[in-house]
Amino acid sequence: MTANPFSTDYQSLPATLPIFPLTGVLLLPGGRLPLNVFEPRYLAMVRAALQRPDRLIGMVQPLEAGADKVVAADVKAAEYQPPVRLVGCAGRIVSFEETPDGRYQIILSGLIRFRIARELTVDEEGFRKVVPDWAPFAHDMAEHEFQLADRPRFLSVVQEYLKTRQARLDWKGIEEVADDDLVVAMAQMTPLDPEEKQSLLECADLSAVAEMMTAMFEVHSATDGEHRLH
Repeated sequence: MTANPFSTDYQSLPATLPIFPLTGVLLLPGGRLPLNVFEPRYLAMVRAALQRPDRLIGMVQPLEAGADKVVAADVKAAEYQPPVRLVGCAGRIVSFEETPDGRYQIILSGLIRFRIARELTVDEEGFRKVVPDWAPFAHDMAEHEFQLADRPRFLSVVQEYLKTRQARLDWKGIEEVADDDLVVAMAQMTPLDPEEKQSLLECADLSAVAEMMTAMFEVHSATDGEHRLH
């Protein structure tokens, strides 16, 4: 991945990071993620991130699907902090827009994954912050070239999977998309379940992501095909 001249370099990565827990949302290094932000604590998080030189927000998934919607009877909603996955991805705010109805529409550009070393106590700002361990994923920020071992097969498997899920994708111009951008986009866009997306996030590198996606899509396509026969 070619270094972005506007991005933070590895040595300048922050010691603390705000996190945004969202079930079923995947951000990978090199990917782009549009977000529609409306909850007060996350509006505050975006404002705080924009004031930092790095403009980073950590995307993580709750430990269990839907856990972010479950609040114990004796815990106030504002105080409840659902457990989250230990591995997430930090994204830099590269686009920001205010809406007339009080929302923020932002785009995050995936920079580097992280492992949560520990979570900090929530302060008056109301959003969660963690101490990230960047070291296991330092290679995310290294320049490297990536090439799919079998691009035609990868595209064929993706098309078949999307067909079984009755999902549509505009394939116009797909041949001009670089292999790394293609794999990242397909991983983020395709309708995989939260566990599968987390597995992709935790892959060692992009080659492993492509291999795992191919296997996942083939299994889903075969299973969906059997269901249709019955």
